[in-house]
Amino acid sequence: MAHEPERVLLKNTGLRTFVPFGARKLGKDFVVVAGPCSVEDASSYLETARALRAAGVDGLRGGVFKPRTSPYDFQGLGREGLKILAAAREETGLPVVTEIMDPRDVDLGCEYADMIQIGSRNMQNFPLLKEVGGIRKPVLLKRGMQATLAEWLNAAEYILAGGNGQVVLCERGIRTFESSTRFSLDLSIVPAARELTHLPLIVDPSHGTGRASLVEPMCLAAVAAGANGLLIEVHPRPAEALTDRLQQVPLNCFPRLIDRIRRTVALVESFAQDPAEPRLP
Repeated sequence: MAHEPERVLLKNTGLRTFVPFGARKLGKDFVVVAGPCSVEDASSYLETARALRAAGVDGLRGGVFKPRTSPYDFQGLGREGLKILAAAREETGLPVVTEIMDPRDVDLGCEYADMIQIGSRNMQNFPLLKEVGGIRKPVLLKRGMQATLAEWLNAAEYILAGGNGQVVLCERGIRTFESSTRFSLDLSIVPAARELTHLPLIVDPSHGTGRASLVEPMCLAAVAAGANGLLIEVHPRPAEALTDRLQQVPLNCFPRLIDRIRRTVALVESFAQDPAEPRLP
């Protein structure tokens, strides 16, 4: 059996890491981040951002560099998209997270965004992991679609070893033999990862299922599994979206969804074990 390298910086010593994101701290507060898959134009993004703020989200998401399977699909707006994200933050007061794919674009992302996302396809892009290890911005590290827990945590260790301790893990579904969903959302990884590391962990049920109708039940299940937050794709007109239209929750349905999420969080917290009670080994 191959020797499993020790993840010195990730080891769970009983002390949790809290990662600041706007007015919230991931790991301490339950954080809901929402927005369209892609920043498509200023008008629709700002429309969405205003409605999401009114609904009570804690942060905004939106892709400006899009890793697409086909080279002919929409690749994102790049710098112009980052400017739109910054304008939405200025108007709403909400922090923004966006994906960076190229180490050469990390400084650009840091100029406009509050958190840098490393997407599933780049989880083992080691030059990129080393680059974000040297910044002073929080990093959202998505699990690779075919990655084991050990591989995912070692990717996080790369960032921590570079000196950046503000890492948030994100489960976004893995590839299995199941074909009824886009990916298989592995909620068992939530408590498993939290046993091994002090980092906060959130769940992306949009990519995890690929179906808007499944997002709500998976949000509530993620809360029960112990997630520290959710990353949800929301669009004002999903049928017109330039990317991932099937998995984006209609904007007019989102207030009901976030209300159910908040009520479930309160319920789960009310059932939390008393620290004095015996726990399973």
